[in-house]
Amino acid sequence: MQAGPRLRAGGPLWEKVRAVATRVYGASDISGGSGVHKQIARLEAEGHGHLPVCVAKTQYSFSTDPSLRGAPTGHVVDVREVRLSAGAGFVVMVCGSIMTMPGLPSKPSAHTIDVTDDGTLVGLF
Repeated sequence: MQAGPRLRAGGPLWEKVRAVATRVYGASDISGGSGVHKQIARLEAEGHGHLPVCVAKTQYSFSTDPSLRGAPTGHVVDVREVRLSAGAGFVVMVCGSIMTMPGLPSKPSAHTIDVTDDGTLVGLF
């Protein structure tokens, strides 16, 4: 079995996400507003254009529309935000209406949880 075409490692971030959307997700194209293009241009200007992309989208479908279940084809993947994960070494393309997890608070709740001498948990809420 012969391997398929490889993605250029140093290609522009927009082309990398387009390649994932069209080759893996069966999309006809990708879209994104001017804010997304500005975010990408800034990341590339800062030297992050060589990083791989990670696509965050609905888990229900290869599209960004959760009502299109499975592996539809011909859809457009909408990139709504771009995030740098410098420590992990990739750029996240947030697509569609997916909600991402919020960050942790500056003081985690675990700091106020304790167990009394009689075994009662306190400080949970």
